[in-house]
Amino acid sequence: MTSAGVRGHGRELRRLLREIDACRICREAAVGRPLPHEPRPVLRPSPTARLLIASQAPGVRVHASGVPFSDPSGDRLRAWLALTPEEFYDVQRVAIVPMGFCFPGHDAAGGDLPPRRECAATWHRRLFAAMPQLELILAVGGYAQRFHLGPTAARGMTAAVRDWRELLASPVQPRRMALPHPSWRNNAWLTANPWFERELLPRLRDEVRRLL
Repeated sequence: MTSAGVRGHGRELRRLLREIDACRICREAAVGRPLPHEPRPVLRPSPTARLLIASQAPGVRVHASGVPFSDPSGDRLRAWLALTPEEFYDVQRVAIVPMGFCFPGHDAAGGDLPPRRECAATWHRRLFAAMPQLELILAVGGYAQRFHLGPTAARGMTAAVRDWRELLASPVQPRRMALPHPSWRNNAWLTANPWFERELLPRLRDEVRRLL
């Protein structure tokens, strides 16, 4: 992309972020129950990053900090990618756009509710149109995979992650790759699928390093 193109998309992203920061759709025109607290969008789009992490929604710790993946899940994700915090949070090199921009609240059992549907429907088309330089989207968790991988995600998370070779070899740009959510809740999955750490992660780290 030319420098003029970067500047143009940078201006568009800055406009979008101002609109998103002021967004109150999930409080004032919600699909279903309104967001149970004041909105605090947490996302980091970029006009220059070639790598994008498509996550699910901020948790309660990220809602408090305003920093994506500032929790144990983030520590595990950075270890998977072999990135330092300085590299991970360099918005010129790594973009982060969750399916839901705000912490969705807790369900009756104390778990996180699903990402708010209003975010993707309202903002994602414009956000991704303003980031044509992206080369790889890491779809973290089932919600992101269903949005970014389409039919590839229909057979479930394990099948989508297992298809990593085919996804990386795809000529479609940006390429997409599925990852399980790095939450402790997936510890049993990681134990049952040792190929993830043995085969997928080394290849992913090589790809991430190339893009950075």
